[in-house]
Amino acid sequence: MKKLIRYIVPVLAAVMAASCGGNKNNAEDSNPAFQNPAVKGLTDKISEDPKNARLYYDRGRALHQLQEDSLALNDFKKAVSIDSGKAEYYSAIGDLLFEHKDISGSTHYLEKALKLNPKDPHAHLKLAKMFFFMKDYTSAFSEINTVLRQDVYNPEGYFLKGMIYKDLKDTVNALNGFRTAVEMDPNYREALVQLGLLYSAKHDPLALKYFDNAFKADTLDVFPLFAKGVYYQDQKAWELAKAEYRNVIMHDRQYANAYYNTAYIFLQQDSLEKAYKQYDILTKIDPADAEAYYNRGLCNEKMGKKADAITDYKQALVFDEKYPEPREALKRLGAQ
Repeated sequence: MKKLIRYIVPVLAAVMAASCGGNKNNAEDSNPAFQNPAVKGLTDKISEDPKNARLYYDRGRALHQLQEDSLALNDFKKAVSIDSGKAEYYSAIGDLLFEHKDISGSTHYLEKALKLNPKDPHAHLKLAKMFFFMKDYTSAFSEINTVLRQDVYNPEGYFLKGMIYKDLKDTVNALNGFRTAVEMDPNYREALVQLGLLYSAKHDPLALKYFDNAFKADTLDVFPLFAKGVYYQDQKAWELAKAEYRNVIMHDRQYANAYYNTAYIFLQQDSLEKAYKQYDILTKIDPADAEAYYNRGLCNEKMGKKADAITDYKQALVFDEKYPEPREALKRLGAQ
């Protein structure tokens, strides 16, 4: 049975191409995103003042918050077309393209932002992230230091330094970077999470404090609670880990990793039926989760329910035909 300790890694979809042709007002009327309360007021203002670049920029930011990134990109580009003299408009486009891994497109707009405002800290830090992504650490440090020379209290600069040192396996300097970021901004959630993860890797209970503070900084994101469960699980403190996973599920009933890890613990405690129930819940959360069917099948097999196990293994292959484990399990049961 696999040990399934997972960490959420955000996966970014590609930005959709802007649609061409048609009546823009009609498109906005028909798109529900423009009726969202966070956006509608700005849309109404744009109708009254359609040549106001700032309104498009502000609406683009609101749309980005709603994860309507193709629409946000359209608005940012509209802002630039109306007023090409604002660095922040170019920076917003570069930022958005970087989030969607369009490195060349992002660089183009960030460089334009820096030509308009060579001191633009946001553009420098976004370039630093880009260089970090490409593992050009020297260039990344150069961009960060440019910002910190202008503003020694900028928390993001120290956070990015921490991320670079973490990537370089320099834990001491990574901790220093993240701690300084938190000193500059006690609610810097990402830095708090990183501190929690680094201390957790050292089996240091100080990790729990950082995870708690990270959750307080943003109670909509339950990853810090999940990470506390992983901390306890690594210590084989099974009951404390299960309690944290229950806490995660209370806040977010769709958080699949909490069910997976709870099932793993039940298996360590020789409770096949309870583990089965966790995998069964997972098949309902995501009916196309091949791994959930496979693990539920293993539970069925171990409980002597051969026919049910075969059904689960076959279902796993329906959703992932290249998944080797259920195929091997079917051979083992003579059902291939």
